[in-house]
Amino acid sequence: MGTSIVIMGVAGCGKSSLAQALAQAEGCAWIEGDDFHSPASRAKMSQGVALTDADRAGWLSVLVAEMAKHPQGVVLTCSALKKAYRERLRHSTPELKFAFLEITRSEAQRRVEARAATHFFNAALVDNQFATLESPVGEPGVIRLDATASLTALQAQVSQWLHRQAPA
Repeated sequence: MGTSIVIMGVAGCGKSSLAQALAQAEGCAWIEGDDFHSPASRAKMSQGVALTDADRAGWLSVLVAEMAKHPQGVVLTCSALKKAYRERLRHSTPELKFAFLEITRSEAQRRVEARAATHFFNAALVDNQFATLESPVGEPGVIRLDATASLTALQAQVSQWLHRQAPA
């Protein structure tokens, strides 16, 4: 693949599923951003307490370090809800791309509630995710995706886009 890409969006949009499928299709590494939240941040989220910019700063630093281990390209899941978070990631990884999984609040809520038994993220935080989201649409190196499309279609769309974006 040769490119690094962040699969981003609010909780429940399908970041992990798409990242896993894309990494497999492109034969590259996958970093699950949720695996790098601190125990304190996980506890906050499971109790329905939203993370602060300070909570996310340490997490973003860890993700930057993890991406640096894959100079040949990597697929990272990260909500990257604010432009400042995306800029932090872009600063560390030249030509970083973002795939934004756009979803309605009601569909995100339904999905987060459906996975409640297997994921630490509390469904009470979905509204906060939408309140925090600063859409990346219009920023360079961003593709907008309909999160309700099939996983196969999403992976194919991102793969095609990445190959069109690659320098000749």
